[in-house]
Amino acid sequence: MVFSLAQVTQVRRLTPHMARISLAGDELRRLTVACPDAYVKLFFPRPGQERPVLPELARDSWYQSYLAMPDDVRPPMRTYTVRAHRGAEIDIDFVLHGDTGPASRWALGAQPGDTIALFGTGGLHTVPAGTDWQLLIGDETAVPAIGAILERLAPGTVARVYIEVDDPAEQQRFTTLGDVQVHWVHRQSRPHGERLLNAVRLAALPGGTPYGWISGEAGMVKFARRHLVGDRGFPKSAITFTGYWRRGITHDNLV
Repeated sequence: MVFSLAQVTQVRRLTPHMARISLAGDELRRLTVACPDAYVKLFFPRPGQERPVLPELARDSWYQSYLAMPDDVRPPMRTYTVRAHRGAEIDIDFVLHGDTGPASRWALGAQPGDTIALFGTGGLHTVPAGTDWQLLIGDETAVPAIGAILERLAPGTVARVYIEVDDPAEQQRFTTLGDVQVHWVHRQSRPHGERLLNAVRLAALPGGTPYGWISGEAGMVKFARRHLVGDRGFPKSAITFTGYWRRGITHDNLV
């Protein structure tokens, strides 16, 4: 795998706090998108740079090379879902939360021709054989992955979806061939994840063999998984889960 440079071709606002940015580059043709929730590492230019300075692609660990870069040179890095892949072009959806971090800051000001770099891909959504239906749970950071999953469902696949966002203006429409019910939970002034967890706990879910996919704020993910295993009887092996972020902790604190 190599680092790929990509240029912004289009910026569209999907909701008040979600932007879709299309990126193009010949190297993107080599991306392997094996899972519908495929993700890449994005590297953003530092202030005053036209493009990010990239670490050496060491045989043992590019990440160690990244960490060894001087603080004033190392490019900010974040993980994002590949919302769509079209040969030499991909779409990335960004949650916009003001000038609070390098990714949101970059996305707010992105213009056609701007250059970033990416490295990837990975993916988590893997449905075991014999699954009768899927349960997808997430907050706004999981909306791009959930949308990509739903749009790739085989005809008639049963899926129940619970998504927490700030308010109705942040809802999106998804095109799917599956038998899908999407439940939007509006956070409004309540603590992050509280209403989502309550909705999942009260949900009337289908019978049969389930598969669960949970992503978003790490605390919410932990409690949702605990509920599915302890209260709903989901096998641990039938749940994919990942904390995209943790309340009160920035990504840079984790590097």
